[in-house]
Amino acid sequence: MIRNYFKIAWRNLQKHKAFSFINIFGLAMGIAAFWLITLYVTDEWSYDRYNTKADRIFRVAQHGRWNGGKFDIAVTSPPYAPTLKAEFPQVTDAVRIDAEGGGKITYQDKTISEGSIMLTDNSIFNIFSYQFLHGDANYALAKPQSIVLTKTFAENIFGDAANAINKTIQIEGQPTTVTGVITDVPVNSHFTFKALRSFPADYTAGYGGNWGNSSLYTYLLLKNPGDHKIIEAAGESFFNKHIKNDLGPMKFTMQLQPLTDIHLRSNLSYEIGSNGNITYVYIFSITALLILVIAIINYVNLTTARSSIRIKEIGVRKVIGSGRAQLMAMFFAECILLTFIATISAAVIIQLVLPYFNQLSGKSLVLMQFGTFKTIAAFAAFSLIAGGLSGIYPALFLSGFKTIPAMKGQLGNQFSTILFRKSLVVFQFVITIVMIAGSVIIYQQLNYFQKRDLGFNKAQTLTFHINNRQVRGKVDALKQQLLLNPAIESVGVAGNPIGNNNIGGGDFNLGPDGKPTSESKIVQNLQIDEDFVPTLQIKMAAGRNFSKQVTSDVTNAILVNQTLVKELGWKDAVGKTVRTGVNEQGKVIAQTIVGVVKDFNTYSLQHKIAPMVMQLPAEAKDKDNLYIRIRKGNIQASLDYISKVYSTFDIEDKAEFHFLDQNFAAQYQTEKKQGTILLIFTILAISIACLGLFGLVTFTAEQRIKEIGIRKVLGASITSIVSLLSTDLMKLVAIAVLIASPVAWFAMDKWLQDFAYKISINWWVFLLAGGGAALIALATVSFQSVKAALTDPVKSLRSE
Repeated sequence: MIRNYFKIAWRNLQKHKAFSFINIFGLAMGIAAFWLITLYVTDEWSYDRYNTKADRIFRVAQHGRWNGGKFDIAVTSPPYAPTLKAEFPQVTDAVRIDAEGGGKITYQDKTISEGSIMLTDNSIFNIFSYQFLHGDANYALAKPQSIVLTKTFAENIFGDAANAINKTIQIEGQPTTVTGVITDVPVNSHFTFKALRSFPADYTAGYGGNWGNSSLYTYLLLKNPGDHKIIEAAGESFFNKHIKNDLGPMKFTMQLQPLTDIHLRSNLSYEIGSNGNITYVYIFSITALLILVIAIINYVNLTTARSSIRIKEIGVRKVIGSGRAQLMAMFFAECILLTFIATISAAVIIQLVLPYFNQLSGKSLVLMQFGTFKTIAAFAAFSLIAGGLSGIYPALFLSGFKTIPAMKGQLGNQFSTILFRKSLVVFQFVITIVMIAGSVIIYQQLNYFQKRDLGFNKAQTLTFHINNRQVRGKVDALKQQLLLNPAIESVGVAGNPIGNNNIGGGDFNLGPDGKPTSESKIVQNLQIDEDFVPTLQIKMAAGRNFSKQVTSDVTNAILVNQTLVKELGWKDAVGKTVRTGVNEQGKVIAQTIVGVVKDFNTYSLQHKIAPMVMQLPAEAKDKDNLYIRIRKGNIQASLDYISKVYSTFDIEDKAEFHFLDQNFAAQYQTEKKQGTILLIFTILAISIACLGLFGLVTFTAEQRIKEIGIRKVLGASITSIVSLLSTDLMKLVAIAVLIASPVAWFAMDKWLQDFAYKISINWWVFLLAGGGAALIALATVSFQSVKAALTDPVKSLRSE
């Protein structure tokens, strides 16, 4: 019997090819979108879960609050790891990681500049699950000047990873022994690297020193997952005992972040890598479900719209003895068969679009991400479940016709059925309008990022990092050589590249005698030369810039920004002497504020402008980032000249240019990718929803075919008939706009909270979204309405 049902279902699909294609295509697109988003979301959730001890690994983060300031940072000072391990029995092991371990690597005649190298303790192998291919995890980084390479990086240097062990390489001129080779770090890790180095022998700060100098990442392995609450509860006493003397009084919180939460739930300053966002995971998960629901709704609408075609078939089957259960089984078989074909079609679509989706999302997803057997089983189960669910209403509806009216082709009173279908259409367009409004607001926010004044002129300004320490000592000569070309307007130097969200910070205290006061705070520290401010065309708010003519500026002068002055409540900061640190001998460093610069963004616009202190580089090694402003015109010629000049100073490394506007734009790549993905799925949702409208207007036209014939005989025009069929459906879209607008506003207002600088949501966005949906709906409805209006009335009235 079941086999017979599937035969009947197959014949029905073949008999009504257009209907079958629309239904299968709509479902296939919905399933493909659902599976793509499922792959994406699952990959986001998988971060760091490859670690066998993941549930017991936590990262230490710091939060501080005081009058006029705060910090929320992912880094800690060097003493954290050994102190926490010594004082808390809940800590099984601890490790420190310094992300700044890269540099120039030399082996025989091969030279590689690599920044993806980290300094760390040997305990990292007791905490994280890195598989050793060669070497001993217990001693690999136990001695200074040791390095462990990943397999790919070892092959890049030595050709064969097995040849790397016990070889000596030079890192910035320091001999370093390869003591191990591990498998490549999984891409679904919140931090990755190509090599791990041991801390140098003179790195004594880890066992004492300044608690206020936070530059390392501290990870703990706890005995039990719940032990982090005990350590967090002791945070205040830990602060009072160890940190307060260096940072001053504040409301301090020590947070232990679960390892598996960092990628999606952490958005602190100085993150070790580029994290995701749990909000997008929720948005995409909901989007996947809604698109699938829209596709199923379409099936219901299109199937019930064809009820008038199959009503006589149902009547005949009832006359020859078919019961309602048998009819329902037949319709369920048809639904499951159609869903099965749609699922196979979806798999083909996924395979075709995955390369483009991966390029867009930055992932490396595959169709069989969960394994061949699991994927096939999931698709098969999905066909049965989705087919069954989508077939419930059509089966109940179509099998419920009475025999005699069905034989006459009479549908009877369909008020409740029509109301149900209209509700489904409203639901579809609520979803699509929310998605349209969301896409528009995301575009507006990204456009705002591009056009907002950052406080400096980023146009025509490029920067590059000077890897060679010897070249840093010749920066003044390099600048002079560059300025010989009239295409180069100005050249400045800084210790960090702005726009990359990684400027360092430190404590700033008002007490010139070196004693902490309640006004101590964490500030950004940026080392710049005299030409940095004019090169970036940053404006002075008060005082003066650094000057080469004032030799004492190197040791005694600093610049501050307006935010720092405002937070301190000063009216005039110029001339004040403040404590900016303590030197290696424990002597207080006191410097005078000689100028106040107008606020400018050093970070992306997700972050507010932070208090900042700028000072001249004390050593040549700090002159490692060059900023060059070039004139408009032949940019390529200017770049060629810069490369040529730089090559005379550094014969090994090439200058890798980054334009400042590109640096800042790169910080919004996540939002751009998510916005583009959302836009694509919005278009898809609109397309599928229009199929639902097509089904509803088809049903309406069939229901009113006699009425349309009579109206045409009485002289009704095509326009009036199109209006007759379209008006009710456009009312549904209007209702959807009213429902969707507050939903979209709430959702996007919450999304915008992640940005320190954001747009205001305008009312016309929802009008635009609703209007766009209405136009699309009208075009869809009009097509079928015109077709109905052009039908020969003789055919529709012949049976009367």
